[in-house]
Amino acid sequence: MSFRKVVRQSKFRHVFGQPVKNDQCYEDIRVSRVTWDSTFCAVNPKFLAVIVEASGGGAFLVLPLSKTGRIDKAYPTVCGHTGPVLDIDWCPHNDEVIASGSEDCTVMVWQIPENGLTSPLTEPVVVLEGHTKRVGIITWHPTARNVLLSAGCDNVVLIWNVGTAEELYRLDSLHPDLIYNVSWNHSGSLFCSACKDKSVRIIDPRRGTLVAEREKAHEGARPMRAIFLADGKVFTTGFSRMSERQLALWDPGVRRFCLA
Repeated sequence: MSFRKVVRQSKFRHVFGQPVKNDQCYEDIRVSRVTWDSTFCAVNPKFLAVIVEASGGGAFLVLPLSKTGRIDKAYPTVCGHTGPVLDIDWCPHNDEVIASGSEDCTVMVWQIPENGLTSPLTEPVVVLEGHTKRVGIITWHPTARNVLLSAGCDNVVLIWNVGTAEELYRLDSLHPDLIYNVSWNHSGSLFCSACKDKSVRIIDPRRGTLVAEREKAHEGARPMRAIFLADGKVFTTGFSRMSERQLALWDPGVRRFCLA
């Protein structure tokens, strides 16, 4: 008589993680409770930035990576927005430059002191105004210096020249509903987006054209996300009609956009 194995064998079955000590963690940070689908943090080789609760506007902390342990409630913040901050992103070409988008419909770019903040930072280097509703997505171009993408609840994607504070491209007719996220490909020639209409789109921003589109990438009504991979494929996370989590890998191809 043969018995069926109840437990599936796995090489990770007896692998356990070891939590780091408290003095190596960041503690007592009042993370923002704004109802927006965001990571609320960003990190680079020098600093950790975290969007925090703030009265009378929006703010985020910028901490040197070495400053672990309990964070004083009086620690200085970046606090120039008049509405809650929704997204932040470090510049890939300068570890001391960070951009933020807010409910006040503006995008601000900040220069962080080399050794971190010693007093509240209220004056941005650049203020970018072009959205008519709150700005929930900020992402720097991966290869071109001073090029920044922002997307707002007005369903508009703007690409900025931060050095001159000018709009390079305005894409206002490609998304009929709320944009959940945007991701550049590795060269920065295209970006993909996930939208509330359940479609994943690949867009050429310089031409303002739709390169490929996958309708109903995930059937569920909850938010989904899409990112470009190094090989040009698109990875998405979403939900089924029964609210079960789903992962999918898509191949845009030349004339198709199907499961890889």
